[in-house]
Amino acid sequence: MITVIGLGFVGLTTGLGFAKKGFKTYGIDINQSRLNKLKNYEIPFHEPHLKEVLEETLGESFYLDVPLEEAVKNSEAIFLCVGTPSAPDGSADLSYILGAIDQILAVESKDFKVIITKSTVPPSTVSKKVIPHINAKLAELDRKIGFASNPEFLREGYCWEDFIEPDRIVIGVEDEVSKEILDKIYKPFNAPIHYVSYNSAEFIKYLSNTLLSTLISYSNEMSMVADAIGDIDVPKAFRILHEDKRWSGNPANMASYVYPGCGYGGYCLPKDTSALYSISKENGFTPEVLGGNLEINEKVKDFVVDKITAETSPSDTIGILGLAFKTGSDDVRLTPSKDVIAKLIEKGYSKIIAYDPLANGTFQEEYPDLKIEYFDNLEALLEKTDNVAILTGWKEFKEKKDLIQKKKVFDYRYIY
Repeated sequence: MITVIGLGFVGLTTGLGFAKKGFKTYGIDINQSRLNKLKNYEIPFHEPHLKEVLEETLGESFYLDVPLEEAVKNSEAIFLCVGTPSAPDGSADLSYILGAIDQILAVESKDFKVIITKSTVPPSTVSKKVIPHINAKLAELDRKIGFASNPEFLREGYCWEDFIEPDRIVIGVEDEVSKEILDKIYKPFNAPIHYVSYNSAEFIKYLSNTLLSTLISYSNEMSMVADAIGDIDVPKAFRILHEDKRWSGNPANMASYVYPGCGYGGYCLPKDTSALYSISKENGFTPEVLGGNLEINEKVKDFVVDKITAETSPSDTIGILGLAFKTGSDDVRLTPSKDVIAKLIEKGYSKIIAYDPLANGTFQEEYPDLKIEYFDNLEALLEKTDNVAILTGWKEFKEKKDLIQKKKVFDYRYIY
């Protein structure tokens, strides 16, 4: 039996994935509103396929009405999928992880449990933070606890496919009992399982995310170089770059990341890049590439705003096309659109209107202080403005190119 604590993108997908594979799985979350939605078969964010799996498994192999104490007592494996947001200094805030562990340890049980961190945490978190935290408490408790780090590699919009058909499974584990339990859990997935040290597992996750963020920052810096030189067709240059067989050949297709835009956002890449940069400095090494990566991700937003303001005036209406940080998602956490809009407002632009096929509601909820007007469809927005800035590369914007290009277009997803 399995308990999953935290039912966001990662936790809900994880819980439903194990339930789909036939494991009795308990889902735990402190957000009662989220739990109520799930009990009514409502997914509280946009993620394809989860609703159908929830309808199939809820009450059969996936359970939401079980108290934490009962779930922990009944489970061999407890997955931590709680948030690890960025602290003000850029490091990872581990308070939710440690708080969840304290709740687990408060449940009396003589049975062996393996606590698995699936939340993204900086390398050395399990070995230097989690294990010492638990050991200090175990001195007063008669408990049998194992540890593991099992990073996720899920793309928003494709969480279900990535979980149920993984290309690899990485498990940081250093005791045989925990390894046996995790081996039993992941055998049904028929994917390569890599058993490594705690630190290695955590590092592999950051290695993946920071490579992606660096590729994006590299592409954005190159787009700024091209703009400075002039007479360069940026989208065409990058598309021709992608034809290099080293990029386009299976399985090394990185073309979606080696392409300019207006910065990376979402929950993972910004905080993970910042956290790895921070922990590296704490350990005595300043990674210049990561530092430059983070700097470019901020500079490209100023670049976008400067290009818009150079060709418009504060009295003009500016239409923002795209609020989500990526297509196929309604996630607006750390989305570049928020920073671009805020910077335009700071420069005196008061007539900002916006449209996103999925994210209008979540953006308005996340950033209520941004005084902008939202439109339910593209055509209605275009009637109200002569200037549009494309900040998310939705397919709709590509398909309606002829309609959009009747306006002055600032295309900072380079979709045309």
